[in-house]
Amino acid sequence: MKRKDHWNNIYSTKEHDSVSWYQPEPTTSLKAIDKFQIPLDAQIIDIGGGQSFLVDNLLKLGYTNVTVLDISKEAIQKTKDRLGELAHNVQWIVSDILDYEFTEKYDFWHDRATFHFLNTQSDIASYQQQIKKGLNHNGIAFIGTFSTDGPTKCSGIEITQYDEHGLPDKFNFFEKIECFRENHTTPSEKNQNFIFCTFKNI
Repeated sequence: MKRKDHWNNIYSTKEHDSVSWYQPEPTTSLKAIDKFQIPLDAQIIDIGGGQSFLVDNLLKLGYTNVTVLDISKEAIQKTKDRLGELAHNVQWIVSDILDYEFTEKYDFWHDRATFHFLNTQSDIASYQQQIKKGLNHNGIAFIGTFSTDGPTKCSGIEITQYDEHGLPDKFNFFEKIECFRENHTTPSEKNQNFIFCTFKNI
């Protein structure tokens, strides 16, 4: 099954609060945005944002240039429906991140659990080229994947695990600021260990 079809099927058949990545309060991401003092008028893109609640929180905080990119039109439509009129304040992109033609650059690139689905060198290289095109000079990239102590699959798909050396190595064209690990508790009360790394495009 193609990536797009797989994710449209997931989002059209499962309740949002039953999927493993469900996170009603994206605390880790919001802390990063606060820590690096991302201004309210910054261009922010959420890669694989789908039905994430990050966009809701950013709008509440007063961010005015938020973009959500996801491969699934089903996920994006459900998030639009959830936001109601506020959805008009967001730029929505239905696309595989590897295929999207960037027309602007972003100050904050957020990716919680999209990059680890790329398991081939060609896909990883394509993502690397995309983030180089899409991240502004002095922009911040915040990327989270399953760690080497985390799951090996998500939603039935094999993922690539990373550690404190492997993830920065994939983005060695940026300056690494920090990496840390954190557990995410799923709706079924299982722990998934993530690694988050922050980079700066100097």
